[in-house]
Amino acid sequence: MTGLCSALFFLLGAATGSFINVIADRLPEGRSIISPPSHCPKCQQTLSARDLIPIFSYLLLKGHCRYCGATIPMRLFWVELGTAMLFAFLYWRYGLSWELMIVAFYCCLFIALIAIDLEHNILPNRIVYPGMVIAGATALVAEFMPVATQPGLARTAIGGIIGFCFLLLPALIYRGGMGWGDVKLAGLIGLVTGFPLVLPALLLAIISGGLTATLLLLLKVKGRKDPIPFGPFLSVAAMVTLLWGNNLLEWLDIP
Repeated sequence: MTGLCSALFFLLGAATGSFINVIADRLPEGRSIISPPSHCPKCQQTLSARDLIPIFSYLLLKGHCRYCGATIPMRLFWVELGTAMLFAFLYWRYGLSWELMIVAFYCCLFIALIAIDLEHNILPNRIVYPGMVIAGATALVAEFMPVATQPGLARTAIGGIIGFCFLLLPALIYRGGMGWGDVKLAGLIGLVTGFPLVLPALLLAIISGGLTATLLLLLKVKGRKDPIPFGPFLSVAAMVTLLWGNNLLEWLDIP
């Protein structure tokens, strides 16, 4: 039964990843995520149901549009596959529970932000602000119905303040080096993880971002003046902390 449910959640995750791709494609350009129907951006042909099967359509079409042969971005495949695997893992980890719903929602939000920031170097307020509202609402609910993965109001508020203020100073000092989207995202991460989990989340983002930037510079993939989006590192760190935050606290010896 567990295997069947995991498979169902894999399929649910693949479908959710497909919707995340729609958001990543349309939201940065200010287009509706509902209409028009999915179509090839090059030939404008409306896609049929067989072209929209998550994961499998990309493989069957070998990464090209059925109608004009245009290349389909690999991001679509990886987001669908990654979200599918994540959903299956979350079901295995939490079972059918409130923890599963909360962590899955936040992970979807962060995956969308990763995809958008990597391609457009922006972190849309239309994702970050609703995420903040929902984090506050779930914290309020957690006061009356405790959920293991959701901090209460006090820890949520403290985490949000720490996350926002931690990147606010660099943004004010190094204008252009740290974007305001990163500051707001750090605040969101603080609200989502709460205190003290916001601390390993920020530390993990800074370490992974710094090491990656150094490696890209050494390999000459990026120059010193080339922008390297920090949002993906913040988002990945947030997801890792949601799943293994308490282990990180023990390892870092943070009370």
